Amino acid sequence: MKKAKPIPDELRTEYKRSDFGKLERGKYYERVRASSNVVVLDAEIAAVFPNSAAVNKALHSLVDVAKKASGPKRRSTGCGQQRRAG
Repeated sequence: MKKAKPIPDELRTEYKRSDFGKLERGKYYERVRASSNVVVLDAEIAAVFPNSAAVNKALHSLVDVAKKASGPKRRSTGCGQQRRAG
């Protein structure tokens, strides 16, 4: 195996530091973080799903079940309370 040549920590002669302007570390960090939608699954959960499409399908069906379960509530007419009291 060949030994890698050490890369000097200097600019090449055709570049000048003044050509780059002010450098700022993490300049776009917040913008990328806000637009990113990365979710990390636990290992045992990730083992169940082969890809992101399978995860999305499962989550969509879970949302559908939750919507049906919390659908419109029946309003009480008060008849039950009158019968018990009366």
